[in-house]
Amino acid sequence: MPIPDDVTGDEIDKDVRQELLSLPKTLAEDVARNLVMVARLIDEDPEQAYAYARIALRLASRVAAVREAAGFAAYATQKYSEALAEFRAAKRMTGSVELWPVMADCERGLGRPERAMAMAGEPEVQKLDKAGQVEMRLVAAGARRDMGQIDAAIVTLQSSELASNAVHPWTPRLRYAYADALLAAGREDEAREWFAKTVEADKDGSTDASDRLAELDGVEFVDALGDDHDDAEEAAEVDADADDEGSADKA
Repeated sequence: MPIPDDVTGDEIDKDVRQELLSLPKTLAEDVARNLVMVARLIDEDPEQAYAYARIALRLASRVAAVREAAGFAAYATQKYSEALAEFRAAKRMTGSVELWPVMADCERGLGRPERAMAMAGEPEVQKLDKAGQVEMRLVAAGARRDMGQIDAAIVTLQSSELASNAVHPWTPRLRYAYADALLAAGREDEAREWFAKTVEADKDGSTDASDRLAELDGVEFVDALGDDHDDAEEAAEVDADADDEGSADKA
């Protein structure tokens, strides 16, 4: 697949470059450039990212970072069985548990929330850093909701991280999940409060909490141009037609 000339492969993380040192130099460069394309495209065009990931995987399947990238590309395209297999392979290679939450979420994607819940109780969770533990809590709450246990999902999300006023990268998603669960349980006033707290923490607009909050407040967004703009365009078209007719008559 084509790769822009400005993609050199040097853009990848230092740790990934270190892993690629086990490969011949030219092969390592090819793999690195494909991994860069995966990272560039995974949000805006996951299918293309997946295609580049498959190339990298074909070239260097024994590199853990490649297996991980292939896993995330498959996950982004909802190929959960394939993603889970790649994540498991990466975990075996590295011994790291950092992929545990996304592996559990793959189980949810495969329609197996009970397995996701079982993973939430495994010793691996205690080895995760704070961000990983919060992610695992979000997955577990999602699994509860998958099973129709909305109240249990709410309790799962209640934690010191949720109660804290400190803002971390995961704070907006945690507050949003809690607000959404409250709303699903019919606790609208509390949901509104937590959507508002999400907006306060979500400076980058990574969630649609502001829209959800406006919806709860009964605010309707109207096109700023509105019907008046359409009417003006129609009037302009009528005037133009009239001018054309007048010019034709004079001719």
